[in-house]
Amino acid sequence: MATAIEFNHVGKQYRLGTVSTRTLSHDLNRWWQTAILRKEDPYLKIGETNDRTKIGSSDYVWALRDIDFKVEQGDVVGIIGKNGAGKSTLLKLLSKITGPTVGTIRARGRIGALLEVGTGFHPEMTGRENIYLNGAIMGMSKQEISRKLDEIVDFSGCERYIDTPVKRYSSGMTVRLGFAVAAHLDPEILVVDEVLAVGDAEFQKKAIGKMQDVSRGEGRTVLFVSHNMASVQNLCKTGILLENGQIKMTGEVGEVVNRYILSNIQEIGDISHQIEFKRIGVTTKEIEFLELTRNIPFKSDSNNDIVFTAKVRRNVPSVKSFQFTTLIDNVALGGTRVGMAYSPEVSWPEGKDIAEFEIRIPEHHLTRGKYILDVWVGQGDITSSYKYFDSVYDTLTFQIDTINGTPISEWHNYWGENIWTLNVQSL
Repeated sequence: MATAIEFNHVGKQYRLGTVSTRTLSHDLNRWWQTAILRKEDPYLKIGETNDRTKIGSSDYVWALRDIDFKVEQGDVVGIIGKNGAGKSTLLKLLSKITGPTVGTIRARGRIGALLEVGTGFHPEMTGRENIYLNGAIMGMSKQEISRKLDEIVDFSGCERYIDTPVKRYSSGMTVRLGFAVAAHLDPEILVVDEVLAVGDAEFQKKAIGKMQDVSRGEGRTVLFVSHNMASVQNLCKTGILLENGQIKMTGEVGEVVNRYILSNIQEIGDISHQIEFKRIGVTTKEIEFLELTRNIPFKSDSNNDIVFTAKVRRNVPSVKSFQFTTLIDNVALGGTRVGMAYSPEVSWPEGKDIAEFEIRIPEHHLTRGKYILDVWVGQGDITSSYKYFDSVYDTLTFQIDTINGTPISEWHNYWGENIWTLNVQSL
């Protein structure tokens, strides 16, 4: 099968905070070395890896470095990695929004790109006018665009506003129209960044279905960037993992996603308890969290109960009863909620201002992965009139590795959102 995209030792270097070098001495040196002496750009020899979490010693960074891969025609490739890994930069190079500092990029055919909300749209022009504008940019005639117009408008779901200026669209409407244009104007290569996350669930499903049709039915090539690992695995055959501007792994998408997940787990590490909590929103503090401690090993078996201890203080003596609520999020899936657990009404121990409670979630049936807990304490109906005494977020972490002591070999995108009952015991 023919090669649709080829990156040959591509790199993109930036100088932090500036355009070009912004210094006369650097510009003259670069001109003298490259234009007169015909030597390599001297500033390509310096520069640091693009690690956004660390303060570097050089003003030059490599957003991408030594990127080398091929994509066959009709393949669907998922590009994953943390924020700042270089995913969007790679797609901008492919779309010719910016050029590589070193290396060469070859692409066969027209490229339809949706890299951010409003890409290629003029805000003062109507949706209909922007469809023609985008088609003209891609080299299509007015007649070709007109043949596709009704299909584009119908897919976007923006019929009522198609003759309204785009500046009055919501971000979701803009993404709908932008994706419809990019997917329907016959590009040989479709490039989609994380923008689909802005759309609602119905549109995300439609968009992924369209990308599957484009690749499988029409033999076009798709490059898809997303932090939603379920979407990546559902859509893509091949994966590319980027880290700090370099390729860490390419291969079958399931293996690449697993590698990414494991790297996330190792990075977050073993947090056993925290006293300084992250609190979001206004709570009454009638009962207040002082400390949470995980009572199970960091790496656990799927059949083990999730057990932790909560130390709380009662600041209002008239409060006689309350409830605990626990939310469980899957770290590797970007904080996707996989379950919620509610306790029955708990009585406050007589004669105590500070009390400890053991909280247990039995039979959770979580699959392999890294999880993090949010914990609330309050009173009332959780679905309607719950009164929040205190709520803490991103507290305890744990990892599920085995079932009955045997390593879990199969990884599921979702185990399904579950609702459990918390068992609470006063200590």
